Amino acid sequence: MGDAVTPRLSVIIPNWNGAPHLPGCLESLRAQTWRDFEIIVVDNASTDASLAVLTRYPEARVLPLERNRGFTGACNAGLAAAQGAIVLLLNNDTEADPRWLAEIAAAFEAYPDVGLLASKMLLFDRRDTFHTAGDFVTPDGLPHNRGVWERDEGQYDHPAYVFSACGGSAAYRRRMLEEIGLLDDDFFFSLEDVDLAWRAQLAGWRCLYLPSAVVYHKLKASGGGVTASFYDGRNRLWVLAKNYPADLWRVHWREVLGGVRRTGWAALKAWRGKEARATLRGMAAGVGGLPRMVRKRRQIQAQRRVERAYLERLMSPPYEIALPPD
Repeated sequence: MGDAVTPRLSVIIPNWNGAPHLPGCLESLRAQTWRDFEIIVVDNASTDASLAVLTRYPEARVLPLERNRGFTGACNAGLAAAQGAIVLLLNNDTEADPRWLAEIAAAFEAYPDVGLLASKMLLFDRRDTFHTAGDFVTPDGLPHNRGVWERDEGQYDHPAYVFSACGGSAAYRRRMLEEIGLLDDDFFFSLEDVDLAWRAQLAGWRCLYLPSAVVYHKLKASGGGVTASFYDGRNRLWVLAKNYPADLWRVHWREVLGGVRRTGWAALKAWRGKEARATLRGMAAGVGGLPRMVRKRRQIQAQRRVERAYLERLMSPPYEIALPPD
């Protein structure tokens, strides 16, 4: 890593029982062409050999937590400890292209209005196939991965403003986080990145998709199953309650209610499945937590600085806004 007392970039890796994946991730950081950065691995009380693996990487600062605080808790612990002006979240089941950090550092320097940055994420085992080219939200309030499962044929090889960065390889300007806050610890896991993107967009910060910042993701290792279904069901409601603006609601309320109804109906039709029942439990928990989210909403909406027309453009095909000419 660099010799600077305060590194320019901080890479935060949340880890829970990720011993098989950590070497690939950390070796890819050792290979970075940009050297002025620190690595912080936040361990969520792993019960596997993660801490033993990390002893082979003395350049990484390890923050062991006494209990599993979820993705949000681990990331926030790392963000609080980070020193860089740019902080990056990186899943433990990823490998970064050698120029990943260099490209991100240059982009933040070139675009002062950018507060968050989305990498080009490709599948680890099918490197010609997208996981995401930045995330987007449709008028019904549901989030999506842009380009997911598409073959990489150059269709997303141009930088553009998008709605959100996937938390598996997201970069944030510290100054923005100081203004809008960190990840919401109430979320624990799932859609915390979309929630943060809503807060950033409403406060007037831009999200840049940068195709030259490439990360390969072992998608199957990161989630899915009953746990993800519960938190997806709950947190979708919370994202809407906290962030969806009133003027958008007046235009798109039918689509929003339709999205909630479709999610619930799909789970009801498949209620014999564990994931479907977990989604329904999550939605019930989401309803129970709505008063708390509404209280948070007041501050978020009070800080809004962006017009509805801009949000509508990001939420409509092709789910991007071209950068201004040089």
